[in-house]
Amino acid sequence: GKMKKFVAIVVSSALLGWGSTGCEGTLPMPKPEPVQADIMGGSYQAADVLIQRAGRALKPNKPLLAATFVNIDDLNKASSFGRMVSKQVSSRFSEHGVQVVEMQLRNNVFIKQRGGEFLLSRELRNISSEHNAQAVIVGTYAVARKNVYVTARLVRASDSIVLASYDYSLPMDQDVAFMLRNK
Repeated sequence: GKMKKFVAIVVSSALLGWGSTGCEGTLPMPKPEPVQADIMGGSYQAADVLIQRAGRALKPNKPLLAATFVNIDDLNKASSFGRMVSKQVSSRFSEHGVQVVEMQLRNNVFIKQRGGEFLLSRELRNISSEHNAQAVIVGTYAVARKNVYVTARLVRASDSIVLASYDYSLPMDQDVAFMLRNK
């Protein structure tokens, strides 16, 4: 019977050891700081990258049009978020010396092609030619649970060719959530 007694002692001391460590974890865990979306930083970076990627395709003497960024799941849905990101991107283009004409188009920025591609609507192409605009700054965003995924594009007005594209995401903080709901 010596073996059984030894096993019993080993097991009970293991349980005791386990029990005592459980108490150490009762200190309150520091709450993680909520992640704040740098909306402006994202917009400025988008403009910088678009200009860099477009390179020589961007003519310095011809204006760009800027359209409100739209929800990819509902191209006719406007939000404060889409309007503000568009304004920030276009103001950054202006800082780079590119002339930008802002459009307060509520909808009809895009039409969806059968292949799922987004093309500039006829209305937007017409406005572009009226303003003699070389290209349009357009964007879509997709709303997920924890992030908003944004695609900013520079699209040539004459033929809907994408001159430059940039994808980024923003964490869904309270400001972003509020502006997405706000029409």
